[in-house]
Amino acid sequence: MVKSVVLLSGGLDSAVTAAIAMKAGECAFLHVNYGQRTEARELESFHLIADYYGAGKRLVADISYLKDIGGSALTDEKIAVPAADLSNKKIPVTYVPFRNANFLSIAVSWAEVIGAKEVYIGAVEEDSSGYPDCREGFFKAFEKAAGLGTRPGTEVRIITPLIHMRKAEIVKKGLQIKAPLHLTWSCYKDSRAACGKCDSCLLRLRGFMEAGEIDPIPYRSAVK
Repeated sequence: MVKSVVLLSGGLDSAVTAAIAMKAGECAFLHVNYGQRTEARELESFHLIADYYGAGKRLVADISYLKDIGGSALTDEKIAVPAADLSNKKIPVTYVPFRNANFLSIAVSWAEVIGAKEVYIGAVEEDSSGYPDCREGFFKAFEKAAGLGTRPGTEVRIITPLIHMRKAEIVKKGLQIKAPLHLTWSCYKDSRAACGKCDSCLLRLRGFMEAGEIDPIPYRSAVK
């Protein structure tokens, strides 16, 4: 019986989350295409990671209406992806409005159908100064809403194992549990070689540097 649905974007955090979930029991892997710039590359990483774990049960959902809604540099190519500024405390232009709620809704729907009792998501509060839907309070509230909006006895838990970790800790954890970090993709802009200049790339590079490790994916350039 499938124990958990794991939201797997193909990025570093989701891959480590998937590795943690796999140690807890059988998992179904869920990926969501939402019209993001690197959609095809992220989907490729999803399938590579799912293959790595021999996952037979996987679902790719399409919610490209988020691209139609717009409002984010990740889905609207008229809005430039800015250079990294990790000191910024405002909501950045790369925030996709209420994206995680859309993702979790799909995950809970699938969990209810297949009888899974847990939904794993690789959210990190280190990112929460920019992304309001990456905060622990949001996930607790969503879990309560899911309990009210599903059949009696469904009781799906939202699990965020990385929520209070820094990127360096996530890198170390991933290496410790043999997560396939070499198969992941985090860049907001590019699909062949990571740009090394967006917030996501810089957070990732800083995490590997602070962990004393070398990032295994290719970069065009890197902010020092």
